[in-house]
Amino acid sequence: MSRFWSQIVHELSPYVAGEQPKLGNLIKLNTNENPYGPSPLVLKAIAAETTDSLRLYPDPTALQLRATIARSYGLDESNVFVGNGSDEVLAHTFQALLKHDAPLLFPDITYSFYPTYCRLYGIDFDEIALDDIMSVRTSDYRRNCGAIILPNPNAPTGTALPLSEIEKLLIEHPDQVVVIDEAYVDFGAESAIPLVRNYPNLLVVQTLSKSRGLAGLRVGFAVGESSLIEALNRVKDSFNSYPLDRLAIVGAIAAWQDTVWFEESRNKIMATRNRLALSMRGLGFEVLPSSANFLFVHHPACSAKEIFTQLRTKAILVRHLPGERTNDYLRISIGTDSECAKLISALQTILGS
Repeated sequence: MSRFWSQIVHELSPYVAGEQPKLGNLIKLNTNENPYGPSPLVLKAIAAETTDSLRLYPDPTALQLRATIARSYGLDESNVFVGNGSDEVLAHTFQALLKHDAPLLFPDITYSFYPTYCRLYGIDFDEIALDDIMSVRTSDYRRNCGAIILPNPNAPTGTALPLSEIEKLLIEHPDQVVVIDEAYVDFGAESAIPLVRNYPNLLVVQTLSKSRGLAGLRVGFAVGESSLIEALNRVKDSFNSYPLDRLAIVGAIAAWQDTVWFEESRNKIMATRNRLALSMRGLGFEVLPSSANFLFVHHPACSAKEIFTQLRTKAILVRHLPGERTNDYLRISIGTDSECAKLISALQTILGS
């Protein structure tokens, strides 16, 4: 606390990121990073860009990256916005599109940055409870609102909605923006980007941090009707005209273009996820169906906090999310087969004792 703080600082409850430990030799399954790293083409592109050109500002519009993403969906670059990770894209989205007289709607168990953004920007919001099986029920969103934001797949649960349910929301709320946050969509869910052509109230947000292994480079993007994108650009250019540096732009383009590496990497992760889910069910865990690169699990005979603590003593990090409905759950990122085998071995020891 300080007398020099602005009043809003006293009122904020900042988002708490997953632990990024300084110790080595840890099995890090707590922040949903890609265990296989980026495409080799990304490293080559970044190395080639590391020249005297770094003294010059990057393209403030990141036009080449936006055009690369747009072409892959048969869209125009005016339909694409890019930012410093999807967190920045979301922050601009909350400020530009989600603050209205009626409340913003999102799930009660979801990405915990959402209520943080609402408090930062003074956005009224209502949290809609997930159903008894921890899934979004779109019929619960048939109420007065200013806008809706849904992660699909949801985080931290990993459950996903079919595209038909997303389309129902868009039809039922033609006068409200519907934002679909697809940070984990590449691991088994359907992207809503094909609906952008038909629904001017749809904005889809994605990231290159997960399925393309670029969490350290910080690149996210949004796809939507050009007027929605213009709103994001107006906010961005009132805050920071150069959110992506030269290395991030060329690295992201290379990652997007290397579809072979992308497919191989995500397929390995999905296969490991399915094997890990099977093994954990064999240990008595209840495992929610996941379309993400993590599992959300609960053991009826052992507290999540106790398992989290004991795993940490064995140099294995997972995520425990305290909360009224999440306290009994762990979120476990999908690592390599070797890392997941060590996790299962550790769990066998913990549960056996």
